[in-house]
Amino acid sequence: MSNKPEVAVIGLGTMGHPFAANLLKAGFNVHVWNRSPGKDEDLVAAGAKRGASAADAARHADVVISMLPTPRVTEQVLFDEGVLAALKEESVLAQMGTIGVDATLKLAKRSEDEFPNVIWIDAPVSGSKKPAEDATLLVLASGDEKRASNKVQPVFDAIGKGTRWLGDIGAGSRMKLVVNAWLVMLMQGTTETALLAQELGFTTDDLWSVLDGGPLAAPYMKPKLAKIENNDFSTEMALEWGLKDALLALDAGKKDTLPTLNEVAKVWKEASDSGLAKEDISSVSEFLRKQ
Repeated sequence: MSNKPEVAVIGLGTMGHPFAANLLKAGFNVHVWNRSPGKDEDLVAAGAKRGASAADAARHADVVISMLPTPRVTEQVLFDEGVLAALKEESVLAQMGTIGVDATLKLAKRSEDEFPNVIWIDAPVSGSKKPAEDATLLVLASGDEKRASNKVQPVFDAIGKGTRWLGDIGAGSRMKLVVNAWLVMLMQGTTETALLAQELGFTTDDLWSVLDGGPLAAPYMKPKLAKIENNDFSTEMALEWGLKDALLALDAGKKDTLPTLNEVAKVWKEASDSGLAKEDISSVSEFLRKQ
């Protein structure tokens, strides 16, 4: 344990909680903090140390994982609530939430200006709830790899199946938007195809049996087809966060080259506003059935 960096996980939602759980399983000394209470009980029972505040959780850490939902919350917790100020010299701040390219660059620059002895790494992930639980995510890292890797790489290895170092800060967030744009359009295509299959007299199992093993079979589709068939919209990735990622991608790219994503975002906005925001992204099928 003494050879492993000490880690703090700030934000224990869909992704942060399994990050902390997998770090504990791998033998790391883990500090945890969440904005709302109650999400750390099992982690504390497994050996995590609960911070009295975000800054308290971070003060002993060599690596801090920030997994917070929005740019505003991320800035508030890391800067206003003192996380960065509490860090030891040459600690690593791994910002792993999907907050967009502009916010990533802005917050990284502010960190560099105010806390130059903290190493800021931009490191969103490719994957959702189940890959996070199984530690099979891919980390999309960017920043000063040479300066940070000896501390942060063992942490990334414990929570994922691999790391892609993509260049300067911002590259990880740019690639994350590309990946999530693909995911959003794949989910919409899967949904519409599943509904068409049902309308024409087939089950989603029938559809998958035709696709399985062929070039059109995306493994991501299979569990989503099952959720659509069973009307099981328990959250792996909430519709509101899928919509957020689609809008971030549209903000970062050229809308004229993304007409399909633009239309999907409109549908997901309507679906989210209809009461499905907290449900899984596959719940857009429920919205479309009612049209």
